[in-house]
Amino acid sequence: MATKAPKTDIDEARVRVSEPKKVAVGVPAVLHALQIANEQMGIVRSVQTLARVNQKDGFDCPGCAWPEEDKRHVAEFCENGAKAVAEEATLRTVGPAFFQQHSLEDLRDHDDWWLGQQGRLTHPMILDEGATHYRPLTWDDALRAISDEIAAVDDPDETVFYTSGRTSNEAAFLYQLLVRGVGTNNLPDCSNMCHESSGSALTETIGIGKGTVSIEDVHDADLLIVAGQNPGTNHPRMLSALEKAKQRGARVIAVNPLPEAGLMRFENPQTPRGVAFGGTKIADRFVQIRSGGDQALFQAIGKHLLEVEERDGGVLDHAFIDAHTSGIDAYRDAMARADWASLTEATGMTEEVLREIAEEVRTSKATIVCWAMGLTQHKHSVPTLRDVVNVLLLQGSIGRRGAGVCPVRGHSNVQGDRTVGIYEKPSEAFLAALDREFAFTAPREHGFDTVEAIRAMRDGRVRVFMGMGGNFVSATPDTAVVEAAMARVGLTVHVSTKLNRSHVVTGRRAIILPTLGRTDRDRRGGSEQRVTVEDSMGAVHASRGRLAPPADDLLSEVAIVARLCAHLFDEGASPAQAPVSHDGDPERGLPEHGEIEGERRSPVSTGNVPRADWEALEADYALIRSHIERVIPGFDDFETRIEKGRTFLLPNGPRDERRFATVDGKARFTANPLEFPVIPPGRLLLQTLRSHDQYNTTIYGKDDRYRGIQGGRRVVLVHAEDITELGFAEGEIVDLVSEWTRADGSIEERRAEEFRVVPYSTPRGNAAAYYPETNVLVPLDSVADVSGTPTSKAVIVRLEHRATVSGG
Repeated sequence: MATKAPKTDIDEARVRVSEPKKVAVGVPAVLHALQIANEQMGIVRSVQTLARVNQKDGFDCPGCAWPEEDKRHVAEFCENGAKAVAEEATLRTVGPAFFQQHSLEDLRDHDDWWLGQQGRLTHPMILDEGATHYRPLTWDDALRAISDEIAAVDDPDETVFYTSGRTSNEAAFLYQLLVRGVGTNNLPDCSNMCHESSGSALTETIGIGKGTVSIEDVHDADLLIVAGQNPGTNHPRMLSALEKAKQRGARVIAVNPLPEAGLMRFENPQTPRGVAFGGTKIADRFVQIRSGGDQALFQAIGKHLLEVEERDGGVLDHAFIDAHTSGIDAYRDAMARADWASLTEATGMTEEVLREIAEEVRTSKATIVCWAMGLTQHKHSVPTLRDVVNVLLLQGSIGRRGAGVCPVRGHSNVQGDRTVGIYEKPSEAFLAALDREFAFTAPREHGFDTVEAIRAMRDGRVRVFMGMGGNFVSATPDTAVVEAAMARVGLTVHVSTKLNRSHVVTGRRAIILPTLGRTDRDRRGGSEQRVTVEDSMGAVHASRGRLAPPADDLLSEVAIVARLCAHLFDEGASPAQAPVSHDGDPERGLPEHGEIEGERRSPVSTGNVPRADWEALEADYALIRSHIERVIPGFDDFETRIEKGRTFLLPNGPRDERRFATVDGKARFTANPLEFPVIPPGRLLLQTLRSHDQYNTTIYGKDDRYRGIQGGRRVVLVHAEDITELGFAEGEIVDLVSEWTRADGSIEERRAEEFRVVPYSTPRGNAAAYYPETNVLVPLDSVADVSGTPTSKAVIVRLEHRATVSGG
């Protein structure tokens, strides 16, 4: 399998490589953010819009989920937040004339950067089967076409409903209700590809799939371990919190295969120190770990703590362990058997260094471990995170001030979406509450996660795919497989603010539904509506856009879903014609089941559908919040608690009461066999990552300023000695070929063409390159144990010669 370098709109021959930066943010970040904002919005609109980002009477940034303090800065946004806002609040528009000018074939030749730069979508568009161009249609025709297609399926599990983490709580709650009213739990979301491993490990060990710290805990920590994470690019406002912690005496350990500028020095542009006096050194120690060696690091820390306790005592919090945990004996035995040779091999560090790190943990009065994708996208990610929890449990660092687990989420409401029901494996308690509230019986059988959904589409078992936000085609692994899978779906639907690749890699028919963004004024039922989001630390707050929408009749996500519910559940959504028989033609993507007889399984036809006043819910989002309040614990007095910009914390058993909703009611130590990647000779272990001019699959620009890459994206970062040893040269253009070992022992290859070799500080045997360009290399079946998360940080690749070109 291969993806050729596209007829790229970025001239990769013009890539320039310079020394990586050793400081993040500062005046250059401010100037770059303002430049992009001005290009997209103009000066006046930029000032008006940026002044409302993350303010109590404004809108939540559509970028990351890092929380705000109660006291806000006048400019409560970062460089990448400003880019995200500018992309959404752009004055550029994409309407029917654009689609008349550009055929589908033409659009497919453009890259993600070009597609995103065209502007805001303004009209519902449909791609008819066999057509070369999208054409406009009315909102009612678009929604009826979708509801008819959904109602016509023979089995509700032939539908898949995806969502990204930017969807509001209100829209997400209605969306999951729609899906369960259709009769399926096929609700894959972006969590499946990022923090699903976190949720799996934390739910098992502490009884909740979320972190246990608040922003105040970060400020009050004695030691912060920031592992597998690049705050300077992915959530820059975290640097302000780390700076405050440092000012209060905290120490920071950065654990990552790549040195990241944001964890070296932070020049806070909102303080004199940051502007004129060199900023703040963030990391006291940089641990350049081999990719995938994090489990070994935390096992080494745990082993050392137990050894010192055995020898000297005074290390473990015995009162906490005795009262609140189980499994300590099995964990102690496992760490006694762990051998230092394996721990040093996995991490690439000496025993002496590992013990020094462990000593910092031993002497800490309050430890927080923060992590992101560097820990969650490996085959052994769940055991790794169990071992993170083990270390914290030893010293009672769960449920007390300045200590705990801190998975740092990406999209701004990815955690909130999961809280309100976007999950393919819902709990019985949630479903029972949903049944009571809406007088129907929701399906109990678990649905598809993201990888399972792709397999089902690949195998012709999906007739309707709907995406609420996001860019499914570019965000998912194994690009060639995903693109072929999408082509087998009867109808693909995307609710989007901007054009992206998922609009040009479609099913046999495709519909684009444009929608309001966070920055847009949402006027329904004669008044302006607000929505809510949940940040990375379980705090909920309101968001209200104030800009005039790019089109007068643009619908919000809430309105779109409410109207679909009305079509499906109030009208019965009778299809235009009765289902017809088919022969399971694989080219049509339909399963083999012969003549359709009798009543369909769909609840839409049986009457087992949720009951609600959909028109009223569309007109007043407070009514949706009242439903959420009655269905989901912790949302009591929802409307009152978000008044006047207030933020409230959702209940968190481990943090609030040291209460653990696990199988035995206690926080659980676990004994996990050590795992780490073994790299074959002549190969490299590739991790996919973002550039600085990027947020997930949205490409803001052509540079990765902090890593010294300007003007291009098709680069592979490799240790200089590996480049020489493997027989390549700096600047050489190579193909990346991934090697995946099947269960039968055979090797399956995937290819990404034309990448420039760039020497970089990375552990020997490790390499890095940007996604989505390298998603083609990630095998669909290479997933984390337990969580099913794609292993995008652990791809075995070899480099192949192509040609050497100048210009870099």
